[in-house]
Amino acid sequence: MSTPTRRGCGTMPVHHRLMAESPAYASARVEIENQAFAYETGAAATARVGPTRIPVVVHVVFHTAAQNIDDDQITGQIDVLNKDYRAQNADVGQVPPVWKPLVADSRIEFELATTDPDGQPTDGITRTETAKTKFNIFTDEVKSASTGGHDAWPADKYLNIWVCPRIFDPNDPSEILGYAQFPGGDPETDGVVIGHKFFGTSGTATAPFNLGRTATHEVGHWLNLFHIWGDDDGGCSGSDLVADTPNAGGPNFGTPTFPSLTCNNGPDGDMFVNYMDYTDDKGMFMFTKGQSDRMAATLDSFRSSFDGG
Repeated sequence: MSTPTRRGCGTMPVHHRLMAESPAYASARVEIENQAFAYETGAAATARVGPTRIPVVVHVVFHTAAQNIDDDQITGQIDVLNKDYRAQNADVGQVPPVWKPLVADSRIEFELATTDPDGQPTDGITRTETAKTKFNIFTDEVKSASTGGHDAWPADKYLNIWVCPRIFDPNDPSEILGYAQFPGGDPETDGVVIGHKFFGTSGTATAPFNLGRTATHEVGHWLNLFHIWGDDDGGCSGSDLVADTPNAGGPNFGTPTFPSLTCNNGPDGDMFVNYMDYTDDKGMFMFTKGQSDRMAATLDSFRSSFDGG
């Protein structure tokens, strides 16, 4: 199967399904967004000095030996997350000058878990051979041992990341790179799912998605960030609820050149270098201060079990 040429993310379809099917999720989302709005408007602010350290467990679910990715591919991905979320990525200098003052250190760090749910030492990696060759974003089968995947570790103590053979949306013919569950959902399915070809920077990671940015993007969703165009199907009326990301008409693909204009947003245009757009890995370099505040609001509410420094 060939590697997709365009980024595809399954987070919003999953969100819409949960909003329609789960009153508890819908109610939690209201509370979470109220907190985020208070941080966005300056009515509230985080007391976290940081950095907030998040233990990660990577559940490798594989059908072939090649899909059983090695430890180096996993640790390389954790390294990318740490650099991207602390604005220490080597390519941050490629942010267009107009947006450089908005580049944010989110003061979030990630580390492979050293203790499992039973209190035993762990390397933060589980490995599960499966008969399945692909996983549906709507059924979350990769997140349960009974359906060919691996059960989540407690979501209040770990960021669960599942790495699997292939992810698909039955309503979309394109291969999905990854998807996340926004804060507020069932802890048994809480976390991020990424195809093995789009995870890390070595091993099976495949260009143009081989710099670890799919995980950066999906973990952003796990921390309550939306896509920068607001997922309004090009209507210019959507919002990611962050004031310092310009309104955009839709996703940017590939590696655009500055400026990329939509929605009468000249002279600077879309912030296509943002991690929450759909550009290739080598074209995204930053989170904004507003996005950092929004993530802080999440860590102070639904994900407050992850203690700040």
